[in-house]
Amino acid sequence: MADLENKQPESVDGKFYVDDQCIDCDLCRETAPENFKRQEDGGYSYVYKQPENDDEATQCQEAMEGCPVEAIGEDG
Repeated sequence: MADLENKQPESVDGKFYVDDQCIDCDLCRETAPENFKRQEDGGYSYVYKQPENDDEATQCQEAMEGCPVEAIGEDG
């Protein structure tokens, strides 16, 4: 389960975040490309934009549920 205290520093504030367990598998970026990006130097994903509509929120939820290491969290 993702831990808000270990949130990647690039993840913008809001409901969804990625913590330091990310293994850079690309699932979240494929599932919710409008909301997740890759930090190239560190090799991990982060939330660069919180969902702005129901479709994006659903995609972020799907990414969180599919994350193989549970590195995506939902705070709220």
